[in-house]
Amino acid sequence: MDTSGFMESLNKLLEWISRLAFLNLLWISFSLLGLVIFGFFPATVAMFAVARKWMLGNDEMSIFKTFWTAYKQEFLKSNLLGLMVSVISIILYIDFKFVQLADNSFASILYVPFFIITFIFISMLFYIIPIFVHYDMKISQVIKNSFFVMIMNPLSTFYMLIGSFGICFVLSYAPPICLLYSGNLLALFIMKPATTAFEKINQKSKLVLN
Repeated sequence: MDTSGFMESLNKLLEWISRLAFLNLLWISFSLLGLVIFGFFPATVAMFAVARKWMLGNDEMSIFKTFWTAYKQEFLKSNLLGLMVSVISIILYIDFKFVQLADNSFASILYVPFFIITFIFISMLFYIIPIFVHYDMKISQVIKNSFFVMIMNPLSTFYMLIGSFGICFVLSYAPPICLLYSGNLLALFIMKPATTAFEKINQKSKLVLN
């Protein structure tokens, strides 16, 4: 039995476990630093920026430095993105309450288009922050392109939906673990297929241009 190889693999595993835990603690701490309202989106963007570096093979960079740099640089822009996402979410919630409280049969017909629009919006959310950290775009472009990337990659979108639900379902049975492993797992799980989708789109663009 190759004990040196086993120990090396074990050390690598423990190193990644500690990295993920540290990233999640940074996400929670900096969300609280911004009083959650102003800190959640910058901290989430910073967490995805770290996850993106890992997805691109840069796993030796300083986690704190990468996180802090993204948090500072994108603080205002990410909060603007968060404001737009929150406004859309509130509008959808108001629409849902309207449809729910309406007594006439016409309102009940609106359930179908409402749930279709809500499903599209939730699917877009999986790409909004990955696009935000991967490309240098205006907020309006981020939201618009999240829709097109979602439409062009149905399998990746389905994978994100099912996987994210699975992670949240499992973590709901172990709330203490959420302190160390919650947002970080979702960020990695979402960033991987998103990065793959971006690479496919870039390859298609090159083929068209050539």
